[in-house]
Amino acid sequence: MSNLLSQSIEQISREKGITPEIIQEALEDAMVAAARKYFKTEEDLQARYDPETGTIDVFAVKKIVEKVDDDVVEMSLEEALGVDETFELDDYVEIPKPTAELGRIAAQTAKQVIFQKVREAEREIIFEEFSGQLGQLVNAIVRRSEGRDIIFDIGRTEAVLPYSEQCQNEEYKPGDRVRAVIIKVHRLSRGPQIVVSRSDPSLLIRLFEMEIPEVYDSTVVIKNAVREGGERAKVAVASNDDAVDPVGACVGMKGSRINAVIRELRGEKIDIIKYSDDIVDYTTNALNPARISKILIHDPERKILEVIVPEDQLSLAIGRKGQNVRLASKLLGWEINIKSAEEKKQEILSQLEKMSGPSEAGTLANLKGVGEKTLSRLREAGIESLQDLASKSVEDLAEIPRLGKKTAQQLIDQAKESVPSSSESESPPEVETVQAEDQTEEAASAEEVLEPEAASEPEADSEEKAENKT
Repeated sequence: MSNLLSQSIEQISREKGITPEIIQEALEDAMVAAARKYFKTEEDLQARYDPETGTIDVFAVKKIVEKVDDDVVEMSLEEALGVDETFELDDYVEIPKPTAELGRIAAQTAKQVIFQKVREAEREIIFEEFSGQLGQLVNAIVRRSEGRDIIFDIGRTEAVLPYSEQCQNEEYKPGDRVRAVIIKVHRLSRGPQIVVSRSDPSLLIRLFEMEIPEVYDSTVVIKNAVREGGERAKVAVASNDDAVDPVGACVGMKGSRINAVIRELRGEKIDIIKYSDDIVDYTTNALNPARISKILIHDPERKILEVIVPEDQLSLAIGRKGQNVRLASKLLGWEINIKSAEEKKQEILSQLEKMSGPSEAGTLANLKGVGEKTLSRLREAGIESLQDLASKSVEDLAEIPRLGKKTAQQLIDQAKESVPSSSESESPPEVETVQAEDQTEEAASAEEVLEPEAASEPEADSEEKAENKT
């Protein structure tokens, strides 16, 4: 009998992957539960398994006291000395209980307790095992789908692949073999729940370690990896050996190494980027294949970059639906604002115009008794300053919708009063122009007056020459 019980304990221990001590403890608890149900007693029952004899003894434990208050759990010293003369106060007496009288119902109760204890021990072992494997790669077989979630068989237990951790371009059929990475382990009442992912960046890192020896032995280090599962990924790598090119080591001969990773990820595009401590060089590499004209560090504290690219490279730098710049921003940990060279030029010109534009004293906002609607109509007509308004006529302003001649005259008068210096500064050029025209007219009239005299002078000279010849 003893051999049979010991063999059963060892067999269950091997099958469930738990220690024999846990099964022995389950047997003891089962015998206590069966005895308490059979004897219907409130005594402190305990059990002890003897591995040598293969028997389980059940006994009631009582404490030796000087005065007994509860005879169910206590015993007087005189009564204890009748059992064994060596007992003293505060010792415990074990009173054996017959186990042969336990019947079929008690055996069924013991069986249920044993199964429950073994199941709890097995769940605890599974939880401890997988809790230490967070971020590790597991080989899984697709079993079934529950709603939008996929259930995987990962060996000793099952794992769930939530919809949020799936790649959108992948389909999972029962029996398919896939690799996934463990990201969470939950302790639930029905047992541990292992959550795996196919879109987490750690899956990409583990695949690199598996396919690329230089990454596995830390010759090439993965500084960071970001993904949009099933579509595109960026991996920043650096080398601890100057003789090893980190990007070339990851790509492999004719792309053999990186192609193995791409096949496992079912066609996901992977950009391998050389890491740099210089944020400018790192940004240039991260935005490949787009050409970069200039990189400006806009705010180093909040980590904001401004990247200037040629006009024909703008869409390439941003990527489809902003994917390229979004992944590059995650890879760097900086916010990236991409602008074309033309946009940056226009922005600078606009800033210069604002700096050289009319002062606050010459703005339309200084007009008294003028509402926002009237100001907006003036601006729509191209009048941005008091100088512009003062230069307009009443007829010009009357053409603006819902602006009468009386109001137009008041606005013009108020503008001229507000900018006297501007009208004075404009008058000298007009005066100079008039003077120049007057001088031109005077010169023309002078020429007309002198032209006849100038014509007669040659004739007089010819007559004098003729007389001299004679």
